[in-house]
Formats: sequence, structure tokens, C-alpha cells
Amino acid sequence: MFTGLIETTGTLLAITPTAGATRITIASPTLTARLNTGDSIAVNGVCLTALSIEPNAFPPRFSADLAAETIARTTLIHLRPDSVVNLELPTPAGSPLGGHVVQGHVDGTATLLSLTAITPDQTETDWRLRIQLPETLTRYVVPQGSITIEGISLTVASIQGGIVEVAIIPHTYAATSLHTLTPGSLLNIEVDVLSKYAERQQSSPAGFTLTEQYLIANGY
Repeated sequence: MFTGLIETTGTLLAITPTAGATRITIASPTLTARLNTGDSIAVNGVCLTALSIEPNAFPPRFSADLAAETIARTTLIHLRPDSVVNLELPTPAGSPLGGHVVQGHVDGTATLLSLTAITPDQTETDWRLRIQLPETLTRYVVPQGSITIEGISLTVASIQGGIVEVAIIPHTYAATSLHTLTPGSLLNIEVDVLSKYAERQQSSPAGFTLTEQYLIANGY
């Protein structure tokens, strides 16, 4: 489980087709030494398995394989060498949840409409991010609710139709990949898993109860 608080960014070194899967290689001087083969790591909000960890390479790097489902559902296959990616390691049990519950299971992609500085004449400024969300995901998004964009836990400021707006503080803009994006960019989206469980409860036969055991069994 993740929380959507990005620990650091990395740089995509390569995307390499192989016989069994497509492999991506990412440079991360900060996190590579903390990884072991088989560890989970979120890359732009996508939960992947760390492989071929090379902490002594220059730069330190790790790889991960993209399954066909990952390629179809996320933006990772569209990345190019030198792309900046958001990285987060799983949250240890018992740690404070600084963002919200993020599974790393991308629900779909959205299109960046704009990322606008609120006070462009200031050195540090808040930003307003607008995205076009797929119609299939809008029912899971509410004002002041949580949404994960490129792995970042954010709060919905407004939603009108399929257009979602969120406020970005200067730190988030500078410390994540957001400052590298341009209008038209595709973004990984994970809606709040609790909204999906609530929908499931409403549509399930009478007698179904959302319990702690159910949430654990289903990956919460």
C-alpha cells in the first residue's frame, strides 16, 4: 500500500521489449540502494516489482517489467528516455498515512488540459491543474475527495462534467514530475478505492456488509 506522498523522482533510462514482457529501467540515486529484488515500488502511481537492481552503477538504477495489462491501462509505455517519473516505496505497517490509501492500481488515464500558476509574477506560487477525466471514472470523484494523479495524492477542488481541478502547492509542483508536463500529456489516475467499495456495497445483494475482513481480503 502507498499513500501518494512522492519520496523522490527518477529518470527513465530505457524501455526495452523482451521475449516475455517490456522492461523499463529507471535511474534513482536515492531509492535504488533501499530496494531488494521483488520489492514493490510505485512509478508514476503504478505498482511495479523491482528487478535488476544496480546500486553501484552510474547512475544507480533498477528495472521493472510491464505486463500487457499495465501497458494497456497506464501511460508508462509512452514515456521516453530522460522522462521524469514519480517514485514511492510502500508504507510500512503502522506508519502514519500522510496522504490517502493508494494501491498503485491505475484505473485509467486522463488528459492534462492546463497547469496554471495562480500568481505567475511570484518566485513561488500555487498552481491550478485541470484534467479531462474519462466518463467511466467521474462517478468516483467528489469535491474535497481524494484522487491520485501520476502517483500523487491530491484533493479535488472541483469537478464539472469530466473536468477535474486540483490545487497544487509549490513544493508538490517542484518535487514531482508535474513541472515537466505540458497540456495534452496523458496522466495515470487512481480514484479513491473507498468510493469503489461504497459502490460495490450499494449494488450487492441485501445482507452484504463492508467489514475490515472484506477490505483486507480485497487488498485494502
